[in-house]
Order: sequence, then structure tokens, then C-alpha cells
Amino acid sequence: MKYNAMSFSGSKGIEFNTATDIPPLLGKVILVTGGNSGLGRQSVIELAQRKPSLFWLAARSLERARTAVEEIQTVVPNIPIKPLGLDLASCRSVKAAAQTFCDSSGRLDLLLLNAGAMSYTPGMTEDGYEVHFGTNYVGHALLTKLLLPTLLNTAQTYPDSDVRIIFVSSAVHKQAPVGGIQFDSLKSKAPNLDAMARYGQSKLADILFAKELARWYPQVKIASVHPGAVGTPLSASVSSKSFLLRCLMTVGRLFMSSVEDGAKNQLWAATSDAVTSGEYYEPIGVSGKAAKYVNNEVLTNKLWDWTEEEIEGCRMRLDESQ
Repeated sequence: MKYNAMSFSGSKGIEFNTATDIPPLLGKVILVTGGNSGLGRQSVIELAQRKPSLFWLAARSLERARTAVEEIQTVVPNIPIKPLGLDLASCRSVKAAAQTFCDSSGRLDLLLLNAGAMSYTPGMTEDGYEVHFGTNYVGHALLTKLLLPTLLNTAQTYPDSDVRIIFVSSAVHKQAPVGGIQFDSLKSKAPNLDAMARYGQSKLADILFAKELARWYPQVKIASVHPGAVGTPLSASVSSKSFLLRCLMTVGRLFMSSVEDGAKNQLWAATSDAVTSGEYYEPIGVSGKAAKYVNNEVLTNKLWDWTEEEIEGCRMRLDESQ
């Protein structure tokens, strides 16, 4: 496997070259969810070039994570990477992964929340959430809350650490249902919503949570990003569920970015001095493109309160089961 750094300049975006514009990361500890494939894997490869102190590569299973670590170390030799099993559709798995990390590391400089699920078929997680919302949002929100003490401690202990949390969202958040988030659908299969609406509200939630999290914790730089239209395993898995989607994806791939280009917006957000905490960015570094719901304070507050209640409920259930 050959590594090639590529530059990309969108028509209205910032020019960003991964070979020259990612600063040194010496001493930093990084955790990437969904680091075994697609944009996550590419992000690990790019960031690893800058020699961070330690990488945690999280994947749905420990086996997948271990395989990815072995493969990436053939591209970037001698980089210290630890595999981490993390099923975001399971609060139990999220808690276990966070505990594994916290037991081993007292520092975390970058939390890149890259993993995601997109399913054409309605479903629910083991904790009873709509599968997109439970995986893309609840799992990442719970992980963030569990790792937040370490992130805050890093920001306090290492003043020059530049601690960040980056949520990989999607422009599909603009296809969220009427009202932005239909809260009565979140603990069901949401059969009255189509796949894009279900996916869209989960990605809108990521943006809203990132924005509010930035307000609560100014010590940490937090942003959400849309990678662009990228040909990844996620898009391939969706097209396999529907003949129509398969046809659309076949045509769409003619206009899709490569994974190398698609990872650039999150890499920019993870490393650039130009990032404003709480912002949502489209490729590369373009703000002001979010849907109207992103500026809805009533919706943001409602989601924040809902999330706090659900996370506390998850913690109580898990504690009782031990």
C-alpha cells in the first residue's frame, strides 16, 4: 500500500495540503472512532505522519481494530497505536471502551468522532434507540461525556495542548424531518421517516451537541464537519440495500471525492488554527452552510436536556447490572 499526500482546494474552501499543513503532533494522544476504514483510517494515516505520542484506533470490534492497526503500521511504521473495541450501538460497549482508555491513559488531546451508521432498513440499537440516532449520536455523546474529564484535565495540565473534539456530521442534516428532531421517534424504528430523514436527524443532533458542548466547555475546541460526497464503505453498504440507491450511487461515484480528499475537512478541523469552536464546516473550512435548525436555541436546549437524561439513564442501568 502506497501513501500519497494530496492537496485539495474547493471552489470556496480553504486550500489544505496534508503533507505541509498538519503541524507536528509530538506528545499528543489521539482517539479516532471508526478508524479501521474509510475516512477514519485515512485520518489515522495522515495524523500518524506527525508522530503523536499515542493513537487509539476504535472499531466496532476489537478484531477489526487489531487488523486495522497491523495494516496501518505497514504504512506508517513504528507509530504506537492501540486497538479499541467500540460498538457505538451499545451503551455497555461504549462504557467499557471509555474505561479501557481511562485505565491506560491520563491524557487525550484529540477525540475524532468519525464512525457512523447509515441503514436503509429501519432498526433499533440494543438500548432501544432508533439505529441511526443511537449509533451516530447517543453512542458518541456518551463516549464524549465519559472522556470529558480526561480532555479537560489535559487542557488544564498542558496549557499548550490544544485539546479538540471533532464530530463528523453530514450535509444530510439538512434532510432532517420537520422540526429538526422528532423526539417521539428516537425510541422506536421511526417507521414514518425515510432513511435519509432518520440519518439526517442523527447528524443534526451531532452538530447541535457540538455547538452546545462548545458553549459549556470553552477550554476545549469543538467543531462538526461535513466531509463532502465521498466513496466510502458506508456509502457502499447503503447502496447494497436498495436497487434505486445502488443506481444513484453508481452515477454519483463519478462526482464523489476520494477518501484522501474526503478526510481533509476533518483533518483541517482537527489541526488548523482557523477553527472557531462550536462551528459547523463544509469542505474545506467553509462555515455558514448549516440548516436553519442549527441556530434554533429551543431545539438545542431540548436536545441537550434529553441527552443529559438519557446518558444518566444509561449510566444507572449499567451500574445496576454490574
